[in-house]
Amino acid sequence: MASMVRSSGSKSSSDGVLSRISSSSVAKKGKAAASDVSYVAKRLLKSTGKAAWIVATTFIVLGLPLIIEMEREAQFNELELQQSSLLGAPPAPPAFAGPSK
Repeated sequence: MASMVRSSGSKSSSDGVLSRISSSSVAKKGKAAASDVSYVAKRLLKSTGKAAWIVATTFIVLGLPLIIEMEREAQFNELELQQSSLLGAPPAPPAFAGPSK
C-alpha cells in the first residue's frame, strides 16, 4: 500500500502523462525540428514554383516560336520537293546529306 501513495515531491494528480510528455525536452526539440522542416519545405516549394514559372515562360516566349518556324521550313521544303517532281526536274539532294562514298 505504501507504494501506491504519491510522494509529496511529485506533480499534482491533474498533470496527466500526455502533458508531462508534451512538456519534455525531447518533445520540444521534436516540435522545433518539425517546425524547421515545415519552413524549409515551404521555401523549397516556393522556389521550385518560381523556377518552373521562369522555365515555362521562357519556353513559351523563345522555344515555341522556334518549333513553329522549324515546322514551317520543313513544310516549305516538302512543298518545293513535290513541285519539282511534278515539273519533271530531278529532285535535288537534301542540303543536310553527308559526304558520299
